[in-house]
Amino acid sequence: MRIPLLFAFSGVAGASLRALSFTLCSFSLLSSAAQADDEKEELRDLFFGAAMYYAHQENYFDAIVALDNELGQYHRLDEPELDPFSAHLGQAEFSVGDLELSYRMHREAGRAIEAVLKGNVSQEVRNEAAYRLAKIHYHKQQPLNALHALEMIEGRVPLRVRADEQFLRARVFMELGRLEEAVELLKDLKGEESLDGFVEFNLGIAQLKSGEEARGVLELTALGKRRSSNPVDQALYDKTNLLLGSHLMEAGELELARPYFDRVNLEGPFSNRALLGAGWVEARAGRYDRALVPWRILQNRKGTNEAVQEVMLAVPYAYGKLDVHSTAAINYGRALDAFGREIDTLTASINSIRQGKFLEALRRKEATQVQNWVVALRNLPEAPETHYLLDLMASNDYQEFLRNYRDLNDLFERNKEWLKSLTAYEDIISARRAYYEPLLPQLDDQFRALDARIKLRMEQRDQFSNRIEQMLVSRRPEYLATADEQEARLQLLQLHKEIARNPKGFTEETRSRLARLQGILDLRLSTEYHQRLTEAYKHLQELNIEIEKLQTIYRSYVRSRQAATHSYTGYNKNIQRLRAQIHAAQQRLEMLMARQGSMLEALAVEELERRRSQLESYQIKARFALADSYDRANELQEQREDERKIEQHREAQPETLPEHNPPEMEASETENNLQEPDEVEQHREAQPETLPEHNPPEMEASETDNKLQEPDEVEPHSETQTETLPKSSPAESEAPEIEGDKA
Repeated sequence: MRIPLLFAFSGVAGASLRALSFTLCSFSLLSSAAQADDEKEELRDLFFGAAMYYAHQENYFDAIVALDNELGQYHRLDEPELDPFSAHLGQAEFSVGDLELSYRMHREAGRAIEAVLKGNVSQEVRNEAAYRLAKIHYHKQQPLNALHALEMIEGRVPLRVRADEQFLRARVFMELGRLEEAVELLKDLKGEESLDGFVEFNLGIAQLKSGEEARGVLELTALGKRRSSNPVDQALYDKTNLLLGSHLMEAGELELARPYFDRVNLEGPFSNRALLGAGWVEARAGRYDRALVPWRILQNRKGTNEAVQEVMLAVPYAYGKLDVHSTAAINYGRALDAFGREIDTLTASINSIRQGKFLEALRRKEATQVQNWVVALRNLPEAPETHYLLDLMASNDYQEFLRNYRDLNDLFERNKEWLKSLTAYEDIISARRAYYEPLLPQLDDQFRALDARIKLRMEQRDQFSNRIEQMLVSRRPEYLATADEQEARLQLLQLHKEIARNPKGFTEETRSRLARLQGILDLRLSTEYHQRLTEAYKHLQELNIEIEKLQTIYRSYVRSRQAATHSYTGYNKNIQRLRAQIHAAQQRLEMLMARQGSMLEALAVEELERRRSQLESYQIKARFALADSYDRANELQEQREDERKIEQHREAQPETLPEHNPPEMEASETENNLQEPDEVEQHREAQPETLPEHNPPEMEASETDNKLQEPDEVEPHSETQTETLPKSSPAESEAPEIEGDKA
């Protein structure tokens, strides 16, 4: 019979129970566990199935608790082989270690595995334990310790972890800079179905770092060309393409880099960076009009993303390079507005984090009831601190801190519920005591009277049984006489005694009749002896059946009486002990949550301040670029206005000046060029014609119109406007036509 799970686990004693149960488990059952995994045996124990259900739901805490309770109860059973849990014992023992690793209980799992390595187990089990220990060290970012654990492996590795062990060894080599060895191991793992995609990605990275750039590019290119409906696999392929595109762009291979950015899924997590990279490839090649295509797509996305904020400056920069300065100025203005809003949001987020609202948002239950709880946090009301949470989650360390904080908060909430449960159980115990204590004295009196009668009947039954056993050895017909025969026999014995005392008081006929009656009685008992003995034995068996039923009822009553007493006695000390342990655990959890929360807040504030500083830098650049774009746009506008007025002046002239000087003028100019400087001066003084001292009326009207413009328009116009006509010919002074805005 299984004991209730209420007092089998508490928040503090659970850790020691896990370590004890996991250490005492027999690791010699590894082969049976592996066989159970491979053959997928039928589920025989519902409690084990419930634990595995929690594990598949990534609810590792409940899974560990369930397995610990099952293992603890199993090892306390008198006949554990009768428990259906024994069919899953080997798998359960190893699942505890895996679940502890998944729950990041590295210390507990590490101690248990080290105990196995020091124990007397087979080499195959020792190799798997060494692999699991290396996995723990690798997750703790201790590659050197992981390598030491892997070096403890000797001989054959279990088949079910062989590929994982080689892949872990290759990653450890990559962390330690032993790239050539990692490349060889990863090449051997190609084709492993369980590691498909991840082997090729790590192989390409290792080859790039080891100097085999061409092979690494080919390996990653083949991986990036894949497509999958699985979001995880597709994200890996997108990451591969983004990595290759960025690598080739930095190397100056612009034409080769663009196709990799184009392969990235537009709806994936790497799409923003891919669109930004695709635009920079075209921009570095001088094709700014083509760069605007991906940048304009990226410009309309969520404004909190770093790539989107960068492209807000890149788009007007491209328009400026295309001499479309008015459109560039408009986009710079939009960028300034967006940067201002985001800076205000970041400032509010930093203040909110320092007020503790960020940690409060992390503790909200409605955010943890969905799978993508980080995304759901962005939709919570009055939580500006969560606007940039997705960007903060880019760091693996920060993700680890977030999970630790949420797990600590989950344990804290569980302890609060357990404290409420203890109070509820105290109320239940009080109610049971109030119900049973008035009833038990009367029941005990009735039970004692009934118990005396039962004992009397049991003694009589034992006497009958002993007589029958004696008659099987020696004949005792008188034991089988009926009640009438017993009465007649007693009367005959009494008459015989009276005759013996007074022989003269009885006649011979009386003595003869008495002897005849005695003979008849003895003859009947003698002739019917075997039949009566058989019937007596049958009646004894029937009596035994009734006695067994009576004993069953008797034991049931005793158990019920004990259960009634035990239902409200003996729990006070246990409840007080558990309550003290939970309170101690709560104090420790509060301390750990405060430390973890302070670290989360510090990292969040540091990241948000970095983003705010970046946006402020973008804001300064946008202001200068906006002013420059306005200047260039005004300059172009003034040039166009001048060209328009020159065209109007030309159209108003009745005659047009010749495009070329006559031959005699060219000869005269040639002679003038050959004269000495004094002669040239005399020649100029002898010229009958001079340039007009005043502008024509239409030019004076134009200047008057310019003076009526706003001051901001006059100053740049005055810098570029000439006061007199050029001395050269009109044909030589004609400016090239400038294109308008292309937007």
